[in-house]
Amino acid sequence: MITPSDMPSEPPDTLTDPRELLTGYLDYYRSALLRKLEGFPEDRLRAAVLPSGWTPLELFKHLTYVEIRWLQWGFMAEDVGDPWGDRGPGGRPENPWKVGEDETLDGLKALAAETWERSRRIVASASLDEAAKPGERFQDEPASLIWILFHLLQEYARHLGHLDVVRELADGAVGE
Repeated sequence: MITPSDMPSEPPDTLTDPRELLTGYLDYYRSALLRKLEGFPEDRLRAAVLPSGWTPLELFKHLTYVEIRWLQWGFMAEDVGDPWGDRGPGGRPENPWKVGEDETLDGLKALAAETWERSRRIVASASLDEAAKPGERFQDEPASLIWILFHLLQEYARHLGHLDVVRELADGAVGE
């Protein structure tokens, strides 16, 4: 089981290596996600407090599937089964995020830990300027690994800001 203490803090401001900076911040945002979910009661994890209707548990699952879509299904062109597994009926991208009644925070943490480790291996095995392999996600103009990593960082940063607001509204906890 992963915990926030298992994950690193923000990379040092003296870091200049692009790969270390990108992967360091990705791990930092993953850690921040776990910290923001820590201490949330189960009923609050499944409750929407914003008009858009998503829950903290759905956001967590969504960010895990974002990595699956961009690195496994996208960059590596792997068959991942359902790359839209964080979505509602039929897993369609236009459907809202969904978490099944049988899915738990611990189960989603296990999926995230597995996904994050797979992502680390993918990134370690490729150059930053390498283009994604042709597949279902990228057929004509594949994205580069560095672009994908920047995209993942902005996804995490944006959604962690959303989660800060939800957490403060739900129980008064203020994010760091």
